[in-house]
Amino acid sequence: MNIFIDNKSGAPIYDQIYGQIKSLIISGALKEDEALPSIRNLAKDLRISVVTTKRAYDELEKEGFIYTIAAKGCFVAPKNVELIREANLRKIEELMGEITKLAASCGLSRKELIEMFEYLSEED
Repeated sequence: MNIFIDNKSGAPIYDQIYGQIKSLIISGALKEDEALPSIRNLAKDLRISVVTTKRAYDELEKEGFIYTIAAKGCFVAPKNVELIREANLRKIEELMGEITKLAASCGLSRKELIEMFEYLSEED
């Protein structure tokens, strides 16, 4: 599992870890019941605090993406289709917000945006 920390991004390190692991789970790169690196090992590999790594894992567990077994470690939780759907819907909403801002800056109308989307959808 490759996690990259961008010190220039402005995003908290725990959030970067959380986001990358969550993406790996949603994409299927991390499989159901697959073991994650231990909190200590991940912290050591990334050269960050154990507290930071633990916070990322705690957030993932709170949202149902991973589970912990005492003295065994953390594992990828069975995929909850509804949870993944909600995560993807949030991502789509974020991207649509960005598209709306870009369209406004270019003077594109709503109708033109819809036509563009329909055209791009037909190509797939």
